[in-house]
Amino acid sequence: MSTAQASIITFPAPFSENAYINHPILRSRVSKRLKIVLALMLTLVLLLTIAVTGFYAYLLYHIQNPPVPALISNPLRAIGLPYNEVAFASKDGSVELHGWYIPGTTQKTVILSHGYGGNREEVWVPLYQIAKELNKDRFNVLMFDYSSVQSGRYVTGGIEESQELIGAIQYVKALGDQQIYIWGFSMGAGTALQAALQDSQDINGMILDSTFILDSDTMFHNLQQKIKYLPRVPSIFMLNLLSPLYTGHKLKEVPINLVKSNNYEMPMLFVHGKKDKVAPVWSITSFYEKHKQNPNTELWLLEDGQHEFIYKYHHVEYMLK
Repeated sequence: MSTAQASIITFPAPFSENAYINHPILRSRVSKRLKIVLALMLTLVLLLTIAVTGFYAYLLYHIQNPPVPALISNPLRAIGLPYNEVAFASKDGSVELHGWYIPGTTQKTVILSHGYGGNREEVWVPLYQIAKELNKDRFNVLMFDYSSVQSGRYVTGGIEESQELIGAIQYVKALGDQQIYIWGFSMGAGTALQAALQDSQDINGMILDSTFILDSDTMFHNLQQKIKYLPRVPSIFMLNLLSPLYTGHKLKEVPINLVKSNNYEMPMLFVHGKKDKVAPVWSITSFYEKHKQNPNTELWLLEDGQHEFIYKYHHVEYMLK
């Protein structure tokens, strides 16, 4: 065969990795797989977000809607004292409150401010016995329910409750009572501190037992009592985020910084137990340190004291205070 007639023989180009990757069919397959993986990841993130949000919404519902026992008696049956059924509006007029007014023989009144999950009886304190002792000393006594006792109402950490307590103060003031004292328990004591920010001139003194101050540290402490290994992050963030879900209020509306920094001028007796598992003792000792410059402020700490059970087991010492 001559050179002119010889065929030109060609060889395939050497293998190219870029050419393989950039092949249209393969590129399409890789793109589809990435989209599927991405879609699965986004679905998992969405499901996880829904699950976490649902969990904290459920937890928040039970925190803000605690079971409250029904009333089982009244002052006449329980302690033999005549009383009047009363109703009055909260300061902002948003809700009607109900209670019992036990008349004494002076123009001095003690308003009993019950705690979380309780009502005007709060038998474990016990409020009937306290009312009897006060009336023996001639005080008028107002025992009333915060609105969270009512169906469809929720605990707001003092935001609405402080308005309700001021409504109680205004009610007894309208009766002509000239000296008004608050005796609060747990969240009812914390509510009294919030009310005193707004109406200190009408409060002549306060006894604050097992005071629950709703800051993030105390909130997380109580969450861990319910669910031991619940993490602080994102728990506090989620509860703050979801707090308006049931009440319409954000937890940051609780004026905790003002409560801690305010200079309360009326006499205050703080009663607290070192074995308190709900309002830990450090929450009240740190508060007291900021307010002890007021000569009318006193802290009575009991070694064996437990949350809201101090009067029950130390009533003789208590009344001497």
